[in-house]
Amino acid sequence: MDDRFDRRELLLHLGDMLAAWSSLARAGAPETPVVQLLSQQDLPADLAFLRALDPRMTVSDFGARVASAFSRWPQDLLDTTLDHESLASTVQQALFEGNPRGWDSYVAHVQTKVTWFGTRLPKMKTSVSGEPAGEARQRAAAAAAAPSATPSAAQTGPGTRRGWPWPDPETTR
Repeated sequence: MDDRFDRRELLLHLGDMLAAWSSLARAGAPETPVVQLLSQQDLPADLAFLRALDPRMTVSDFGARVASAFSRWPQDLLDTTLDHESLASTVQQALFEGNPRGWDSYVAHVQTKVTWFGTRLPKMKTSVSGEPAGEARQRAAAAAAAPSATPSAAQTGPGTRRGWPWPDPETTR
């Protein structure tokens, strides 16, 4: 199968996404929602799908998600065989998790150039709470990582190192 043109289109799309990220970052408002900034700027028609992002996604969050979604694309696009599911699923999970309407809009945009993009993935579900599933998962992970009020066995068990250079657990709080 000759997929040179699909690879080229996906590489151009990667460049567009990085350019969008750069443009939003230059706006100098990292905690401003992306959709709000987009409504204030003239956006090229190629990037109009960005208006379908979750309305709560901030510029700094968008940057982190774009990096996560597209970081493997250069290597994946150089592989002998294109992994269609991998290319689409990383974007779906990083940028559109819990936002099926936004994902559908994005897929329709990319499919104007690469007809197979996103076709082999299962239908997305909206998160139960109405917030993107990624945010709910991050909040749960932060709560789990919060320090416990009671010392763990590692802090109080036999063989625990105490004194300099290992401070007593009570003095580090």
